[in-house]
Formats: sequence, structure tokens, C-alpha cells
Amino acid sequence: MARKTRTQGCAIDMTPMIDVVFQLIIFFIVTIKMEQEVNERIELADAPDGPVIAEEDPRTMTIEVDERGWISMRGAQLTRQKLFKLLKARVDRYGQFPVLIRGDKRTRHDDIRAVMDMCTRVGLWRISFAAIQEHKGRS
Repeated sequence: MARKTRTQGCAIDMTPMIDVVFQLIIFFIVTIKMEQEVNERIELADAPDGPVIAEEDPRTMTIEVDERGWISMRGAQLTRQKLFKLLKARVDRYGQFPVLIRGDKRTRHDDIRAVMDMCTRVGLWRISFAAIQEHKGRS
């Protein structure tokens, strides 16, 4: 007696796998964009004796001040009034958070002080400054 062999066709639905791949691509594009949103034209001052920050608080708000005194956050230029409103709104909603000021080494002190004054007016006291501890290529 001959046996009948049945071959069943297997079909794998690739739609969920493609959806997951697209989600991962979008995730990586967004996170890469967030990492690159610092103003490359800002030259930080040297601070060879300053402390090295090993881990940055994820709540940290980074404010950049270029050599012309223009204030920006994540690539968006802000007026002083707009920055004050943003700081106030975030303090009202979340409370205290650290602020990192990336000021160009050629920026006038008055422009940096204006940002610091805004922070203190809204009640922020954890303010730090970005600087370069050691230049690459220097021995």
C-alpha cells in the first residue's frame, strides 16, 4: 500500500517583521539626530583642571550661547524672552532640573550672565558650564 505524502505549503507573514524593522530604523534616526544637535561652531573654553562629568543627568537642559550672544537650544535660536518662558514652564511642570551652558570662549560675559540670571529668576540653581579639559592631539 502506497502512502500518500502531503506537503503543506508554509507561508510566513513578513508584515510584522517589516513593521518592526521600520520602527527600529525610525528609532535610530531620531536618537542619532538628538545626539548631533549641538552647535559645532561653538568653541569651548579650556579648563584643564575642571572636573570630568562621567554621567550626565538625563533631565539636563543644554543652552548654547554663540560668540554673537545668540541663544539656542537643540539647534533652534531663541530670544531671551522665549528662553525665560521655556525655563519657567519647565520648572512649573517638573520642578528643579540641571542646566548646562555651552558658551563659546569668545562670548561676552554679559551674554552668559543673562542666561544665568534667567535660570536664577525661575529658581534653578544647578548650573554648570561645558569646557574642554584636554585637546586631542596635544601631548
